[in-house]
Amino acid sequence: MQSVVPDNAVIDALIERIQTKVAKVAVIGLGYVGLPFAVEKAKVGFSVLGVEQNPKRADRVNKGDNYIKDVDDAELADLVEKGLITATTEFERIRECDVLVICVPTPLTKNLTPELSYVENVTREIAQYLRPGQLISLESTTYPGTTEEVMLPILAASGLKVDQDFFLAHSPERVDPGNARYTTKNTHKVVGGVGPNSKRVAVEFYSQTITNVIPVSSAKAAELTKVFENTFRAVNIALVNELTLLCDRMDLDVWEVLDAAFTKPFGIMPFYPGPGVGGHCIPIDPHYLEWKAKELNFNTHFIALAGEINRSMPEFVVEKASRILNDQGVALSRSKILLLGVAYKNDIDDWRESPAFDVWARLEEFGATVDYHDHWVPECELKGTFRKSVPLTDALIEAADLVLITTSHKVVDYSHVVSLAKAVFDTRNATKGIVSEKITKL
Repeated sequence: MQSVVPDNAVIDALIERIQTKVAKVAVIGLGYVGLPFAVEKAKVGFSVLGVEQNPKRADRVNKGDNYIKDVDDAELADLVEKGLITATTEFERIRECDVLVICVPTPLTKNLTPELSYVENVTREIAQYLRPGQLISLESTTYPGTTEEVMLPILAASGLKVDQDFFLAHSPERVDPGNARYTTKNTHKVVGGVGPNSKRVAVEFYSQTITNVIPVSSAKAAELTKVFENTFRAVNIALVNELTLLCDRMDLDVWEVLDAAFTKPFGIMPFYPGPGVGGHCIPIDPHYLEWKAKELNFNTHFIALAGEINRSMPEFVVEKASRILNDQGVALSRSKILLLGVAYKNDIDDWRESPAFDVWARLEEFGATVDYHDHWVPECELKGTFRKSVPLTDALIEAADLVLITTSHKVVDYSHVVSLAKAVFDTRNATKGIVSEKITKL
């Protein structure tokens, strides 16, 4: 990008407003990333306007009614009462704000290509109301180049100059739902700008809230940092998933092998297998990097293979479940199966991209009757059909031909489940330490 001569008055005025917390912050998208971030900004004294297209969600925020587990109910209610957090569905109100933080979804299409319509639509809205002296920061995870190649041309059409009149940055979210140790405040924050002035302003903004801010050379470097982090996890999960498939052939307990391997004090890092990968990052982000690499005529063989292995796990789970049922003389097509847990990870209510749904859909395709119980997910949707969690009664457990543990929640007494069940297929090692011939592990 060609450098421009900055208007120091514009930069200095914005930085002073940020440092004195006079700057008003708009958080666009009040979901798992946006609402916790809005709370952290308000806690240090910033006035935060949440821009949310869902009127029910905006109304809940304005009532101090929390819907995100990682946000403290009392903290949100107090900040709303003090007027430090308000929510609106009216996009034009971003004119009031000095800093605009974008926290919208970046899913994949059915063909595993980036779906950036949320980012593009928000950027077009911003361009209508863009004024000198604003910082726009994209936190949504995306492929390297999105901020500069997709957002910048839309914003530049306003006639204002980036890094001079307005400032543009990428600072990828690092939210881990349910993680009590690492929160928005104490998780290191990577920041890259579209130009040196944008980086300077963005670093100053995030430093007011985040304990440790890590500047990088560009928005593109920040974007690649995030997709690499999640690709790293996806590849290592694929490795232990492939080991699981091998252990099944060798009649070995993969959990025993992994526990032994992870006793080594150096040169190894714990990763565990499961029925697939879920959440808003690991199943999606590697495909963003893979797609961008193909655009550059570069094939990411390693990443593609990891994706294939991870996507194959639900099918393996169903095949092994069928074997367990056959050992009891029960055909999968006539079986009653109880799924325990549909959230994508333990002890949270987030079921986005959860592999439990792929397992569930396959079981029903083969004719099985499936009920589910999940303390954290009282209702959900499978292929357009509304489903409700059933109470985990003794009668329900006893009636199932197979109890299939797809998510391990601490609220479940697995010893009690095993004692009543005909057979248990544990894909999460939730029954670790329980000795019973009824248990089959992944």
